[in-house]
Parts: sequence; C-alpha cells; structure tokens
Amino acid sequence: MDYVWELRNPDGGMLGTEFARGLAAAGDVMLAHSLPEKVDVVVRDEAERVVARGEGLAGEEPTPMARLRIDGDQVTRESLWPTEQDLGSPVLLPGGEIGVLTSWWNAADHSSWRWQLELSNSR
Repeated sequence: MDYVWELRNPDGGMLGTEFARGLAAAGDVMLAHSLPEKVDVVVRDEAERVVARGEGLAGEEPTPMARLRIDGDQVTRESLWPTEQDLGSPVLLPGGEIGVLTSWWNAADHSSWRWQLELSNSR
C-alpha cells in the first residue's frame, strides 16, 4: 500500500500554494526538507481516502528538516536536525520527489550542514 503526502503552504494566495505532493510506501513518518513556516498536510491512501491531516503546522524553530508523523488521524510536525537514527528515512522534497536519507552532518552550532539523498524510480 502507498500513501500520497500532500503539503500546502496555507499563506499563499486565497487557497494556499501547493508545496509538494509525493507518493511513498505507507508509513507513519516522513521527513520533509525546507518546509514553509506553516504547512497543511493531508495523507491519502491508494483509494484517495484521507488517512490523516494536519492544518497550520508550524515549526518550533527554523531547521532544514522536519519530521511529519501520523498519530491516529492527525499529522504532527517536529523541527529537527537529523541524526544517525534518521538515516534510511524517506525525505519529501519541495515539488514532491521522495528519496532516502543516506547521510547527514551538521556543525555543532548549526551554522552549516551537508547531506545526501538517494533517489530511485521505476515504471
């Protein structure tokens, strides 16, 4: 089973602006890169049924990544600096491409970071 993760910036225009729409294997956690200050999230299953949603999810602090987590029928957002525990996690990029986090490093003072993502696809 797959999930479609739909993210919108609620502050863009009358109905918001699409930020990303990506398809991934069903799972409760999705990392997201470079999210807007606030984001609305809807997760749907293959039959287009809403699995979970979150509205106006704001980051606690500006970080390059956020963890979106399905908790019941709600989606939560957590700002984060990835750690080794996050390696292998799916990452949703602006626009909707989803890859797997393969490495992460950041300076102790968070002034710089470097990361790698593996992207693959099939038809």
